[in-house]
Amino acid sequence: MRPIGLAGFEATFAADPDPWRTFRDRDEAAKRRAILTGIGPGPWGRVLELAAGNGSNSAAMAARALRLDATEATANGTRLVRAAVADHAPRARAIRLAVPARLPRPRYDVVVVAELLYYLSPRAMRQVARDVAAALRPGGVLVLAHHRIDFHDFAQHAAPLHRAFLAQSGVDWQCRMVRRNRRWRVETCRR
Repeated sequence: MRPIGLAGFEATFAADPDPWRTFRDRDEAAKRRAILTGIGPGPWGRVLELAAGNGSNSAAMAARALRLDATEATANGTRLVRAAVADHAPRARAIRLAVPARLPRPRYDVVVVAELLYYLSPRAMRQVARDVAAALRPGGVLVLAHHRIDFHDFAQHAAPLHRAFLAQSGVDWQCRMVRRNRRWRVETCRR
């Protein structure tokens, strides 16, 4: 595996606003429905989405969130997320943020981490796990949605990441599988 960096993601979004077909692919739509199911029926209070990419999940979450902070590490991605949630402003906002970093708010009711963990180094993932655990209010919902198979640009293998992320958070979690197929899985967890 050869990890992709922020410059690689920046170039990817500059070349194609939907490089993984997340707005149009049926499998991506199924994953998005599983993420929404994992969060539960709205309205939701304060929602944090890490690594929002082009905003395909953000747009769906913004409709149910009282406040959505959709973060993205790249300038091009942040611009795409901003456009995706524009109809829901000012309740939904796109924020440029490369994790690990200080999160936009101290407390969230929902945190969604999708398609991110395998791009982080083990050290960065450990810090993000601790930051997410500290920011999620007691009784809040954590949704993890990731591939189960490895791709050439990952920094870490996909299969063990959910378990490792939860263990590194320093919090005890009760999790349930929302949906999985041979390529991806979506889990929801509560403290």
